[in-house]
Amino acid sequence: MKLRYLIPSFVAALTMFVSCSDDNDPTYLDEVRLSSSYVAIPQEGGSTTITVTATGDWALESQQWIAGKDTTVAATPKWLKVNTVSGAAGQTDITFSAEGTMDGRTCELLLNCGGKSQRINVIQGLSTVSNATCAEIIAGPDSKTYRVTGTVTKIVNTTYGNWYLQDATGEVYIYGTLDAKGQTKNFLSLGLEVGDEITVEGPKTTYNGTVELVDVTVIKINKSLIKCDSLSTTEALPVEGGDIDAYLTCKGNGVSVEIPDDAKDWLFIKAITAGENPVVTFHALPNEGGDRETTVTFKTNDGKKDYTSQVVITQKGAIVAATVAEFKAAAEDGTQYRLTGIITSLYASDKQGKSFTIADYSGSVLIYRAEGFLESGAKVGDVVTVVGKRTSYKETPQMGTCTFEELTHAVTQVTIAEFLTKEDNPDVYYMVTGTLDEIANPEYGNVYLKDGDARVYVYGCYPGWGATGDARKYCLENEEIEVGDKLTVIGVKSTYKGTTQVANGIYFSHEKAE
Repeated sequence: MKLRYLIPSFVAALTMFVSCSDDNDPTYLDEVRLSSSYVAIPQEGGSTTITVTATGDWALESQQWIAGKDTTVAATPKWLKVNTVSGAAGQTDITFSAEGTMDGRTCELLLNCGGKSQRINVIQGLSTVSNATCAEIIAGPDSKTYRVTGTVTKIVNTTYGNWYLQDATGEVYIYGTLDAKGQTKNFLSLGLEVGDEITVEGPKTTYNGTVELVDVTVIKINKSLIKCDSLSTTEALPVEGGDIDAYLTCKGNGVSVEIPDDAKDWLFIKAITAGENPVVTFHALPNEGGDRETTVTFKTNDGKKDYTSQVVITQKGAIVAATVAEFKAAAEDGTQYRLTGIITSLYASDKQGKSFTIADYSGSVLIYRAEGFLESGAKVGDVVTVVGKRTSYKETPQMGTCTFEELTHAVTQVTIAEFLTKEDNPDVYYMVTGTLDEIANPEYGNVYLKDGDARVYVYGCYPGWGATGDARKYCLENEEIEVGDKLTVIGVKSTYKGTTQVANGIYFSHEKAE
């Protein structure tokens, strides 16, 4: 059990111990000393002050324990007010204040100075454990410790023990599970499985809108009388549909199967065998949409209560070819999309180097960590094809969970003089930059580019990859491109009536004339 859950009587004793210790006490650091490392605030509300003696600049951070790891975040919890969160060398009084609360609450702060950190434990009221439903936890205050009983519906991390607990009122996320000795990183020793009934207790927190119980202690596990041991295949069902078997172990009174309403139009029960090891055969219809999945629930009972187990059945979907604009306007579901466009930039914030932006005539979008991108050797200016799902980050559309499918056209950057020496080839693309010397057709963007003594005719400056018909028109006007601007286009070399040209030129970028 962590120090932040100590009850006030222990706090008082420890405060006395810290206050009376000598200079050799390990709670003192050379860089910073505290008059007390434990702060108790009355439950009805109030303030408590401690003194910091520091040799240099210092700052406070809120301290959270997440799955056995210290994770620091800026400032302090919302319920705790502090008169100052930073200071300079010398003595500084820090006053901690909070309004009254009906429930006990705690937090840990770090005071950092000279590369060293001193912990400050703040406690208000008595930290009690409340028996609660999932709905009561969701509606309750953060930092309060709850005890809840429910069913394990999904396990997402088997090292720290991150999983979902569900009862009749709702579902909460368990972020970190302690083993029988109160240790972390030993989740598998508990033998917990989907379908088991479990009672746990731990403090509530809310992270990015998700309600969590953190580093819970397991009180009781009631093993389920039914379990899905495996499926007949670990692969997703094919687009054309087919059968899949679920192999069960059942120690209860028979088996019933629940298929969610949103999957009943494509997934059916074909057969169920009897006995302690029943087999349930499902049949999936052909899939004309995107990837889809559903969670099937198996139930049994012992005459007194129901027991459940669940399994996820997935099916591949058709891949939808789309423009960037169509992709960005689509819903976030299991649909797979195929996009083709020009790489306009690499995403510098991605340390893995798999992310980039592509654009077609309808817009641009971030492709986030496409598998196969690095191996392809694709670069800025190349035409590429990617396949993936529509996701978003901070409400901005992007393609996540994606695959780099093809380097559709490698584009070679050349000078105008170099371009003029190339052979005609409709499959070889070049990137050419020059000063816009003359506009021959403003509607379709037929222009002349010049670089030194070299001059070339560009037949079409279209707004982006994939533009056809009227979508090819008025790129110069829309981008406010004028004579004298430096323009970069992508196209192939061809010759028409003896004139060398960049055929079907695609706008890449431009710089305004100085």
